[in-house]
Amino acid sequence: MPTPLPITSMKVPFSNYILELQDRICKGIETADGSACFKEDLWERPEGGGGRTRVIEQGAVFEKGGVNTSAVHGALPKSMQQYFGVGESDFFACGLSLVLHPENPMVPTVHANWRYFELYDKQGNLLDAWFGGGQDLTPYYLFEEDAQHFHQVCKTACDAHDPTFYPNYKQRCDQYFWNAHRNEARGVGGLFFDYCKNSPERDLQGWYDFVTAVGDSFLEAYLPIVEKRKQLPYSPAQRDWQEIRRGRYVEFNLVHDKGTLFGLKTNGRIESILMSLPPRVQWVYDHAPEPASAEGQLLEVLATPRSWV
Repeated sequence: MPTPLPITSMKVPFSNYILELQDRICKGIETADGSACFKEDLWERPEGGGGRTRVIEQGAVFEKGGVNTSAVHGALPKSMQQYFGVGESDFFACGLSLVLHPENPMVPTVHANWRYFELYDKQGNLLDAWFGGGQDLTPYYLFEEDAQHFHQVCKTACDAHDPTFYPNYKQRCDQYFWNAHRNEARGVGGLFFDYCKNSPERDLQGWYDFVTAVGDSFLEAYLPIVEKRKQLPYSPAQRDWQEIRRGRYVEFNLVHDKGTLFGLKTNGRIESILMSLPPRVQWVYDHAPEPASAEGQLLEVLATPRSWV
């Protein structure tokens, strides 16, 4: 069996990359919105590290969105030691996380995250390191060509590195963004990958190249959909449906999302962690649309994830 390659830290190049990508994505989103600009909030974590939170609100297109970067370090909390199955350890974690909630229900919500984690013993020796991340689309009204476009961009980014990546990470995305208590998907999926570690087949530099390629593909995956749908008319009833579906988005993030859990367990900045929550949302008792309606057809797709490319 091949011997794993030595672990070489990627925290400096990846920390620099996510800051540059944050600038690029914010500029693209501001251009698409045409009205609002991101407000920046710098913060520090008492235990070590900090972040750069950027939030856009009440724009012409985006009702609320955040594009956040963070780089934090320190002693790994007991709860996370148990989660990772390790003893007393130190950690470093950095990443970019974004969620964008459009005003128009014809424009889908989007989420993306690209992250890197290092684990050390108490003498400071690097024990383990890995990348994770992905991007996924959550429509309120399904335009199949939008889902196909989003997935095709994801597949193209993956195929340049390994033809097995897209089908594997697409399936993992469908499994991860599954609202188990509702028995439905959060959206139409995309990519989800985690614990991308040093191996004989691919070292951390190789994983860095892949993850940054996916990050670079985000604007290409999302902005053409925004431009196509942002001027479409919609009714108050369609807006109500959007807010009901946003409730399911909230439920997933607070009940199932591991990133939210990690942030809360490591004393992350609460405003940045919960920036993913939409500004207006509804929970209507036992709400069920007509099966033949556009709303009902969306629920059929969410009940059974499908292949889009």
